[in-house]
Amino acid sequence: MSVQAPVPTQPGSVLADGLPAVAPPITTRRALLGLGLGNTLEWYDWMIFGLLAALIGPQFFPSDDRVAATLSALAVFAVGFAVRPLGGVLLGTIADKVGRRRVMLWSIGAMAATTLVIAVLPTYETIGVWAGVVLLICRLIQGASTGIEAPLSTAYAVELSPEGKEGRAAGLMSFFVNLGILLASLVSFLSSLALGTDAMLEWGWRIPFLFGAALGVIVVWLRRALPESLTEEDKSEAATQGNTIWGGIGKHWLGLVAIICVVGAAQAYNYAWNVGLPSLARGAFGEDPTLVFAITTGLAVVLLIGSPLTGALADKYTLSKTFMITRLMAIPTIFLMLLYTEPGILGFAAVILGGSVVLVLNMTLYNVVATSLMPKYCRATGVALGYGIAVAVFGGTASYLLVWLQSKGLDWVFPVYVAVLSAISVVAYLAARRSSGTFCGK
Repeated sequence: MSVQAPVPTQPGSVLADGLPAVAPPITTRRALLGLGLGNTLEWYDWMIFGLLAALIGPQFFPSDDRVAATLSALAVFAVGFAVRPLGGVLLGTIADKVGRRRVMLWSIGAMAATTLVIAVLPTYETIGVWAGVVLLICRLIQGASTGIEAPLSTAYAVELSPEGKEGRAAGLMSFFVNLGILLASLVSFLSSLALGTDAMLEWGWRIPFLFGAALGVIVVWLRRALPESLTEEDKSEAATQGNTIWGGIGKHWLGLVAIICVVGAAQAYNYAWNVGLPSLARGAFGEDPTLVFAITTGLAVVLLIGSPLTGALADKYTLSKTFMITRLMAIPTIFLMLLYTEPGILGFAAVILGGSVVLVLNMTLYNVVATSLMPKYCRATGVALGYGIAVAVFGGTASYLLVWLQSKGLDWVFPVYVAVLSAISVVAYLAARRSSGTFCGK
């Protein structure tokens, strides 16, 4: 894929760090990989913690109750989401003022470093409560850095895409996101298959984290080849028109509300399928972890293949129409999880794979839809703020809420909750379009 930047009005002008004032087309393999693999790393690192929660829990939060230990790990998983809005606002403001490229480099560097710390972190048995404290700090840093990664990289791809090809940008970014999900499941599966359950519980869980840290070093190197999409002309135009970042967000407040709803519903569905149900299978129902990882790997393959197809669909039938239809399809599909309320690996497989097609339709489009609801001069901050709030409130709590409700015999509550969120997201999106319009896509 090659994405094109606008023609510069002042040829030869440069930014302070020596980059062109107007970004050249991204045509090199290194630059494309750097853009996409950042999303891969974010989702790999984030998903690996969720997938291994049932194994990590007893290492850092000792308990005689396996479900309680899993819930402790999932609570740390959820807390990491709480700082996403703060990280999104701080780093988004920098990205809107200084530029996209440097912020994307920082976010990936922080993610790689903290993943390495988790990989080598001593357990509770060795350093006591400090094990859990350091783990929590790492997750908070990861939450702050990833608060900007997904919304900013998607905005970056859209800004350098030809008009009318936003669906292709969505498909590209989603492909790399789902590559991260696939790698998380695949590395976990292969590690479990090679080492066995006992070794995975004792030390094998560290291997997937070491893999993520190594991937992070590669991504930082690749991203150094990225051009800057926020040009001097963009900054000058915003200043001339008196547009400020927070003034723009206030003006388009309904768009911010819609972003929260659009992202929140998709993330609640996503984390239920990719983290909540697998954690339920391993932590509460005692399913064979190797089989669970094999099934989640199959889910990731469906997501990976479906991403570019969904992007092409959006370009053919318009982004807005494709989004609304696929989001409404999520409402009945989420109730599939009611088929898995007791141990049984076949039931788990049927639910996970049965909901996979609708999941990929929703996960491919939500970030580009969110990007379309904010103008460029405040896009990084506005989308990151809405994304961070949505993921913290709805995504980060989804897996914990699902497992907790199941333990209380209230299995039916979670799908109703996600179905209502999905319906609200469509209404909010339509209201924002009517109020402010959209700033990319149709």
